[in-house]
Amino acid sequence: MTGLLDPAILFFVFGVFAGALRSNLEIPPAIGKFLSLYLLMALGLKGGFALAAAGLTPAMLGSLAAALFMAFLVPALGYAFLRHRVSHFDAAAVAAAYGSVSAVSFVAATQHLENLGLAPGGHMTVAMVLMESPAILMAVLLANAARHASRAAIVVGAGQAALSPRAGAGGTPLRGILRESFTDGAQLLLLGSLVVGWVSGDAGRAVMQPFAGDLFKGLLAFFLLDMGLLVARNFADARRASPVLIAYAVLGPLTHAAIALALARLLGLPPADTALLMVLSASASYIVVPAVLRHAVPEANPSLYLGLSLGLTFPLNILLGIPLYTWLATAL
Repeated sequence: MTGLLDPAILFFVFGVFAGALRSNLEIPPAIGKFLSLYLLMALGLKGGFALAAAGLTPAMLGSLAAALFMAFLVPALGYAFLRHRVSHFDAAAVAAAYGSVSAVSFVAATQHLENLGLAPGGHMTVAMVLMESPAILMAVLLANAARHASRAAIVVGAGQAALSPRAGAGGTPLRGILRESFTDGAQLLLLGSLVVGWVSGDAGRAVMQPFAGDLFKGLLAFFLLDMGLLVARNFADARRASPVLIAYAVLGPLTHAAIALALARLLGLPPADTALLMVLSASASYIVVPAVLRHAVPEANPSLYLGLSLGLTFPLNILLGIPLYTWLATAL
């Protein structure tokens, strides 16, 4: 209940309410972009300062290994479940969105943990970056495989399988997709801020505290207001999805979080790291992955992978998931 009464969360709820009323309340896109970049910079600095103070530990390596494992496991499980229920392209795209991570959910979870006096390790910012791209890579590979299989079936049906020179051509250029995902501006800003915080240490923390610390809570609340308005606009797309996809958007994240909890307990990770690993595993990307998939997998339906992640999974994680995962990580 304490988490739900946090002012930032209440502003998110208010944004959803205002959007549902079709109010003309709107955050200008340029301000929304600034807020997202500010939060990423502040988050990277916090992680860098914490890394400088703690140094390299076995727990840190365990957390990063667990994050990388989940980054491959979640999209693989999602695709295996969805490929017989929707088209292979939609299955790959939805699995990629849910296999990647939401930076906003991570920021909100970090703030929630700090409010409870559970400061997470700065290395979890690195974990978030590690979990961003594997799902994109898997989606591109799966989509290319689906294209080849589709072309082969068409060629065989025409009785020309041995003669067609195009049976293996025309896939998405993997090098360009990988370059775009690894050089995404938001991701680079996060990593750059992490390095700046790590190098500058306590002296840098003191200098940046008025900007990256004191203003953080208020700007997070303003940003979540904008996100609430955006979520309200995506409810319609989520409602139009099939019952199977809606069930996946609700139950899939819970399953991913449960696996992350079991893995964290196996590795002996501290509660704060465990909670963040659960949040990352249960989150879905609605910025980086959809932007890449729109031209990497154009056959997929954007209203599915964007509508589900933003219209269902994101609000559920913000309102219920983060408090639940934090409680499980500390109680079990």
